Amino acid sequence: MDLNPATALHEIDFEVLLRLALAALIGLLLGLDRELRGHPAGLRTHGLICFTAAAMTVSMIALYRQIGGSRMDPLRIFEASGAFVGIVGAGLIVFSGGRVKNLTTAAHLWLAAVAGIACGAGQWPLVAMAAGVSVVMLTLLSVVEKRLGTYDDDSERED
Repeated sequence: MDLNPATALHEIDFEVLLRLALAALIGLLLGLDRELRGHPAGLRTHGLICFTAAAMTVSMIALYRQIGGSRMDPLRIFEASGAFVGIVGAGLIVFSGGRVKNLTTAAHLWLAAVAGIACGAGQWPLVAMAAGVSVVMLTLLSVVEKRLGTYDDDSERED
């Protein structure tokens, strides 16, 4: 079997550590809202998904460059991340009593995976926008929903 050359431990540089550390931090921050509201898939789940997506992306970029871009499609990282998050999200979503629960949390996990991929690729403007939109969607919009009277705080809500 012909393998790619191994990456020496001393080749793990500041850029790789930065991408992975920021992915873990952003994932934890994304999961904070879910954790504080008592929803499933909180800090640890969001942090792990975001970090894992970043690690997969860093690995795919490095492997793509090691083998000269032949025999592989690095964009399959989106397929793998999407499939995994889809499985986790499907396990979270519950239909009970005529209501759908945890749909927002499942969608938020997808956002965490995309933010992780962006961290792994070093696409910092996209990472910042994803985190900013997440805060607006989950925090500020819930305040608006409460004022409009459309927010149902008895945990029967979809998110």
